[in-house]
Amino acid sequence: MGKYKYLANNIALFSVSNFVSKILVFLLVPFYTSMLTTREYGIANLLQVTMLLLVPSLTLNIGEAALRYAVEFEKQRGSIFLIGLKYTGIASAAVAVIAGTASIFVSGEIKQYLWFFIALFAANALYEFLILFFQGSEMVPIVVCGSVCCTIVMISANLLFLLVMKIGLNGYLMAQILSFLIAAMLMFFLGRSGIHKSSLKESKGVEQEMLTYGKPMILYSVSSWINNASDRYVVLAFCGAAVNGIYGVAYNIPAILTVFQRIFAQAWQLSATKSRTDQDSAEFYSTMYKLYHAFMVLGCSFLIVGSKIIAAFLFKKEFYAAWSLVPPLLISVVFGALTGFLGSICLAHKDSKSMGLATGIGAILNLLLNLLTVQKFGAMGAAVSTAISYYVMYLFAFIFVHKYVKINCRQVRNYVSYLILGLQAFLMIQDINGAFLISILLFLILVLLHFKELVEIGKTILEKVKQKGVN
Repeated sequence: MGKYKYLANNIALFSVSNFVSKILVFLLVPFYTSMLTTREYGIANLLQVTMLLLVPSLTLNIGEAALRYAVEFEKQRGSIFLIGLKYTGIASAAVAVIAGTASIFVSGEIKQYLWFFIALFAANALYEFLILFFQGSEMVPIVVCGSVCCTIVMISANLLFLLVMKIGLNGYLMAQILSFLIAAMLMFFLGRSGIHKSSLKESKGVEQEMLTYGKPMILYSVSSWINNASDRYVVLAFCGAAVNGIYGVAYNIPAILTVFQRIFAQAWQLSATKSRTDQDSAEFYSTMYKLYHAFMVLGCSFLIVGSKIIAAFLFKKEFYAAWSLVPPLLISVVFGALTGFLGSICLAHKDSKSMGLATGIGAILNLLLNLLTVQKFGAMGAAVSTAISYYVMYLFAFIFVHKYVKINCRQVRNYVSYLILGLQAFLMIQDINGAFLISILLFLILVLLHFKELVEIGKTILEKVKQKGVN
């Protein structure tokens, strides 16, 4: 199968799981914001982002290592699976011991949430490992089934716990735990026949390689988490749980763009790894970068234009104030997506250190900017700081990837596009007269800037897909 067709097939499969999952969850945002207070939503959001930091860090990024090595070493997938389970179990046990010990010294609400966090961590760590393992093993239909199952269980449980039983935040957290566990069990049941029998004694060499690959990615994971989540802690510290809840809900509109980014990223990670040694890899990477860049920029611009309209539908009561935070957060998604694209190329060459350095620089800048701006400008300071730090991270990733391949793209046009996005965001946030119409005009300018390229790339891809034996 040609590389373009392979990528297209995987995008189609991941689209099923992501569209079904993310769109259903997205449509339930009004339900969540009507059933939970801003404080409850803020607490739930804080537990989730803390989990996002600890899962990859404490498991030594064994899931990412499993994905990378399962693609390359098909016959050793049984060993890779056991190694992943081993480190997932160790990490879950460590969290249980630490949080369980901490619960002895606290009481009431905090103690209750510590126990919830233990279960949430263990369930999510197992689920994420299986998702990455089966993705690397090219068992994409199993990943799709697991993702859809997770969403269905989460929605059903939330309707039961929040609407029928009315147990608020506790019900919301229980629904998440159940969804991760049930989806993980389903994936294991469906994929167990494809996992070759092995033992940990046979896997020492593979285990060492996976740890060598995964450990440098701890910096990458921690830095990514700082970029994604540190702003919420700073907002919580300076502005309180209610404002943090509003800031957290603002991410739901950028999540629309993140759905498409995640679909492509999942498929691209496999293609980048399989194509790394091809003679025409530079052409392939450049072609896909141009198309991906155009889609993300135009998607961001479109959502900036519609941010107030979408917010009116999604955000109930006091949550509506979150709309003004959306434009800079959308811009951060664009730079995060482009960084991820370039990072997949580095990781395909087993270079996790470069991406750790790029994200580390962005994370330090993000934290410093948040501390400098949030106290004065509130949540808006955090949103703008996040966008700036993601741009810096993207800049370094673009430099580092040139060690392996030269990405040919129209950088002057690209930077004009970034300036237009910034102008759109400024106009919408200031809410001046005519801002909506001017933003529409700017969107059309972006379409014209990318139109010729989009048509050319589209034709090229269609031609290559039709050719047999394209490599």
